[in-house]
Amino acid sequence: MKCPYCDSKDTEVLETRDSEDLTVTRRRRNCPKCEKRFTTYERVEHVPITVIKKDNRRETFDREKLSRGIWRASGKTTLSAADVARVVDEVEREIISGDTNEVTSNTIGILVAKRLKKLDKIAYIRFSSVFKQFVDIEDLAKEVKKIS
Repeated sequence: MKCPYCDSKDTEVLETRDSEDLTVTRRRRNCPKCEKRFTTYERVEHVPITVIKKDNRRETFDREKLSRGIWRASGKTTLSAADVARVVDEVEREIISGDTNEVTSNTIGILVAKRLKKLDKIAYIRFSSVFKQFVDIEDLAKEVKKIS
């Protein structure tokens, strides 16, 4: 592993920890040359997932894009950064464990909405209003009535 500070290729691992779900390994490292410490994360590289958009365009699944969408929906709610990261991890894991490496954006929306509904109803309604493309206040009222 190359040191991000001095580019030395001689680094030492000080500590290794696996995430609770064993999908990510965190390593604390030390560079003997510049004596700085840094953290690296290891994740298994999977076959890229292709997202089929509503207009039939195809794009590669992007964890960061999904995370940003959830963050927009959860602004000023009770969701924490850990909650958002967990939702993204769970959705990605469910997609990867599927039978195909293609998934519709609608399926991703359903998976996210299902999890947000359990975590924070306001974030769920905000996310659903974009995902389900509410046209008017009646659409919003119907959705609120379903979760009340």
